[in-house]
Amino acid sequence: MNENLNITPMNSAQVRQQERFDRKGTAVAEKMLRQIRELSHMPETLNPFLETLESIFSRREDALRPAGVPTVGTYCVMVPPEMIYAQGAMPVKLCSGSYTAFGIGNDISPRDACPLVKAVMGFEEIDAMPVYQNCSLMAVPVTCDCKKKLAGWLQKRRPTAVLHIPANRDQDEDMESFVGELYRFSETLEQVTGIPLTYKSLADACCMTADAQYQLSRFINLRRKHPLIIRGSFSMSVMNALSYTWLPDWTKQLSDLNDELENLAKQKEMAVKENQPRILLTGSPVIFPNFKIPLLIESMGGLLAADETCMGERGFYDPPAIVDRTVDGMLRALSNRATRPCTCPTFADNQRRIYRIRQLIKDYRIQGVIYHVLRGCLVYDYEYRQLEEEMDRLGIPVIRVETDYNEEDVEQLRIRVEAFIELIKYGGNRS
Repeated sequence: MNENLNITPMNSAQVRQQERFDRKGTAVAEKMLRQIRELSHMPETLNPFLETLESIFSRREDALRPAGVPTVGTYCVMVPPEMIYAQGAMPVKLCSGSYTAFGIGNDISPRDACPLVKAVMGFEEIDAMPVYQNCSLMAVPVTCDCKKKLAGWLQKRRPTAVLHIPANRDQDEDMESFVGELYRFSETLEQVTGIPLTYKSLADACCMTADAQYQLSRFINLRRKHPLIIRGSFSMSVMNALSYTWLPDWTKQLSDLNDELENLAKQKEMAVKENQPRILLTGSPVIFPNFKIPLLIESMGGLLAADETCMGERGFYDPPAIVDRTVDGMLRALSNRATRPCTCPTFADNQRRIYRIRQLIKDYRIQGVIYHVLRGCLVYDYEYRQLEEEMDRLGIPVIRVETDYNEEDVEQLRIRVEAFIELIKYGGNRS
């Protein structure tokens, strides 16, 4: 009967592996959510975002969306969500922070591959996460060698679109090349959804993202004017929940959170004390449930005042500058938005990253920088020296922390993060 249904039954080892995955994966997610909820001064309107993360990682539910809408898994912020919405699907970000999936992927990938890619491969190996398994298409921009090999590995298992990212972004021919990638991506989307890309559908999708970006700009402005109004762990939960939420729903949830934060600001009710060191987190992406670093910062007496990571505000805050109101003009605007302001180290010249970090230090009155490196993430690790030199010129303390997807290094990280925060409190900040 199984052969007639084209179903391959799991052997006993695979059954045990899935049971361990269900048990351990749920436990880690629930532990992280519990630690987030235990932080003081959690806004009431943060609950919908945490419930989204709980539904995906604890209850193992699929992304909520209108009936009949397929999902497209994306593996980088350089995949324009507007195109996916315009062609009748919902984007879900599938870069993973799962320790349990990492353990599975570790057995089938090279030792020095980054944990993010290992976790993605782990999820693909085990049929346990609907948000991964139910995607009709995977979209993988080639931003590093590991992502390139991941794209090839996924192509053997399910429909996968590979987007080639130019090494440079300031020359017209580089942008022309990426526009061509978006046209090819649109053709693949049409094969999956049966819906072509039209001016109206793309314009409507751009309006949908514009509404969300307006609320995000409100949120950023509140954090900038009142750096102590909300903890960074809460903010990163908001941005991670975007990965699995139908965009208009996320926009409404963020609007409610902004209203609550505005009221708190008027009443001068801050989330933390004024004398807590304000930390900027940058480097490799921080993806739920791998919230070790944000939670350590805020449990050790610091405030994660801002982040400069692709899973944070950076991944969504730049709206497209649409001048030519045609399909081609909008695709070119989306191409520019995805690449030119982006601070990803995949680009050969990345001075924009230093400029952006300097701007964040000024806007959020940052007193120290934590540079997060996932073990094996060479593109981010390569840029640390340049940032360190710049922070030395500014008189801002900076520390590099290297982590993996496990809990074994938590105590070592705790010691280093606590010492760094104490350094800032007692004279380490020369600014």
